[in-house]
Amino acid sequence: MAKLLRAIIIGPPASGKGTISSKIVKSFDIVHVSTGNILRLNSDLTTENGCKVKSLMDKGLLVPDDIMMTIIQKELNGLHHKSWLLDGFPRTRAQAELLSSKVNLDLVINLVVDKNVLLERINGRWIHLPSGRVYHDEYNPPKTQGRDDLTGEELIQRLDDNEKSLERRLDLYSEKIPPVLSFYEDSKLLQSFHGKTSDEIWPNVKKCLLQYITAKN
Repeated sequence: MAKLLRAIIIGPPASGKGTISSKIVKSFDIVHVSTGNILRLNSDLTTENGCKVKSLMDKGLLVPDDIMMTIIQKELNGLHHKSWLLDGFPRTRAQAELLSSKVNLDLVINLVVDKNVLLERINGRWIHLPSGRVYHDEYNPPKTQGRDDLTGEELIQRLDDNEKSLERRLDLYSEKIPPVLSFYEDSKLLQSFHGKTSDEIWPNVKKCLLQYITAKN
């Protein structure tokens, strides 16, 4: 039986987590669990949690641990016999400790991109919501403007994809994420990858993953 990989990808907003995750899924037999997409889908619901999620996301704020854990546990419960890549969680040390108490992680991928590069990236970013595929007018344009390459479905721009909102999200990230990285570094799980673009970062990520899981033929 092939070895299963339980991995997390971490990085600041607009750092290319969606793009790198898509490349990982394309190259390896692994399921991408994007909490950002799950939260955005939940925000369209008229449930109590859905309304809370929408209000927080519109302000560029983080979703509370109890709601996040409910969503994450539901997603991972159905992936017992599959490799998975978790994107967007954990965001706090408490979440990291709780997650590690429930699953045995193999690897934490940490994307490191300069803040000025992130601010340049935010303008012109487009998302295919159902899949999480990310495009950019300059760095990664779709083949047909405004349409997803694989499905032809319409791309959207997030309401919080602007410089003011990104500044707030980066401030929150800088406040919350260092203890998470420290926790995973102490656990000998953290691998950091530096670069300005996803194309620059990807070869090193792939080389690292090949130590844990076999690439697709």
